[in-house]
Amino acid sequence: MIMDDTPEDIAALRQSAEELGLAFLPEVGADMLDPLLVAGIPVEWARTHGLLPVRWNDELCLLTSEPAEVGKHADVALLVGAELRPVVAPRAAILDGIERCYFSRHDSTEDFLRDMDRDDSLRVVEARSDDLLKSAEEAPVTQLVNLILLEAVKARASDIHVEPFESRLRVRYRVDGLLYEQASPPKHLARALVSRMKVMARLDIAERRLPQDGSARVRVGEREIDIRVSTLPVAEGERVVLRLLNRESSVLPLAALGMPAAVQHSFESLLHEANGLIIVCGPTGSGKTTTLYSAIRQLDTRGRNVLTIEDPIEYQLPDIGQMQVKPKIGLTFAGGLRHILRQDPDVILVGETRDSETADIAVRASLTGHLVFTTLHTNDAPSAIIRMMDMGVESYLLAAALRGALGQRLVRQLCPLCRRPAKISDRELALLGEAGRGLAGVTLYEPGGCPACLAGYRGRIGIFELLVVDEAAQEIIRTGVGAAQRMRALPGGSFRRTMLEDGLDKVVEGKTSLAEILYAVGMSGA
Repeated sequence: MIMDDTPEDIAALRQSAEELGLAFLPEVGADMLDPLLVAGIPVEWARTHGLLPVRWNDELCLLTSEPAEVGKHADVALLVGAELRPVVAPRAAILDGIERCYFSRHDSTEDFLRDMDRDDSLRVVEARSDDLLKSAEEAPVTQLVNLILLEAVKARASDIHVEPFESRLRVRYRVDGLLYEQASPPKHLARALVSRMKVMARLDIAERRLPQDGSARVRVGEREIDIRVSTLPVAEGERVVLRLLNRESSVLPLAALGMPAAVQHSFESLLHEANGLIIVCGPTGSGKTTTLYSAIRQLDTRGRNVLTIEDPIEYQLPDIGQMQVKPKIGLTFAGGLRHILRQDPDVILVGETRDSETADIAVRASLTGHLVFTTLHTNDAPSAIIRMMDMGVESYLLAAALRGALGQRLVRQLCPLCRRPAKISDRELALLGEAGRGLAGVTLYEPGGCPACLAGYRGRIGIFELLVVDEAAQEIIRTGVGAAQRMRALPGGSFRRTMLEDGLDKVVEGKTSLAEILYAVGMSGA
């Protein structure tokens, strides 16, 4: 972590600059950074010496916190190939500028592959540094893997897929839920690339017949990224999927997730329950964990003991105890949950309820004075009741324990720079039926496409529905017959608006397209 200079340090540095007749800059603006100026300077050298060439006031300058080090200044001028005017700045500001400048360089996998000599000796070695910005001295395959990872981070990708086929090697990034193909490395590099990724994750590079799972950690400047690595043997070699988890990502507040005001208000009221079970449900990749993290961050952790058991731990949360599931050594959700109950918890987050044992322990924990959060893979909120019963939870126990179920999906947001007006079609009106009443003639928006987005979309937002378990809902759960269907028909406050209705509101507001909503709720092919 870059440490800030103290006010006393900055004042002394400013005075030193004045005595030497040099300009002083308290911070480094984005308009000053030029990645071309640092192309020949190793990032680690720039960090060590705290030197950064920039463009300021139409002049080439060198930012330094040690103006007396003229020898190093001359070295930078030689590397840049131009005279540089020294400008004094705080070291913390310079280091921050270095990270931003090197991260914005336009090094690409495509350019690297174009320049790579096919006859070069390819070595797979353990990297000296796990920093993706520091790769100039690494072996070619290591440089290529670093570039693939760096490009994925810049593209906001959540996953990287490396897929061997008979005549080519395909690399794809998952961005905003969809896979986008990237520059393809030569097929003959497949084994070396996979071996390098295995080395990063401490997997057995000699074992190519069995699937393997591991983890690695890399840095992009000051940011740390956890990587979950999964290999799978296929006909043409080994397929690798890397899940990227930014350990330092900030957890969004509930208001930023896209919840309608009524749903957010009701969901927040559930967080103040003294005990009970709260379920967040949806398919894989629908943002369930993000919602749960946002929820428990709103709890008072000073007076309550909050513990989680997850697979994997996606974000580090302050003041909260987080346990990682490790099935290889017998630490399952059910086993970990038993141990958590001996830690005097007030609030428990169970990353996923996968089996009857975990479901039973979670329900009984919620009945004995604990507030329990968990996730389920169901299509909507009412279906969570059926899933819990299918896993063996008695209906009378579930009726007493369940406080609410939140169903959600993630949809891509329209790029505000290039979205364009559109009208709903007759086919779409027919698909929506009663839900689409009132949309005829309303101006909606569809994706355009510009350099700032991917196919007219940038980022994602949630669509939600909430089932609050009141007395009427408890009675339906207790009887157990046709519970999901009867829940959807509940009048009043028990069942909040459906995900389709919430999605259509966001379509009218111009936040997303109708095609996205129909796809998310499973109506696009109807």
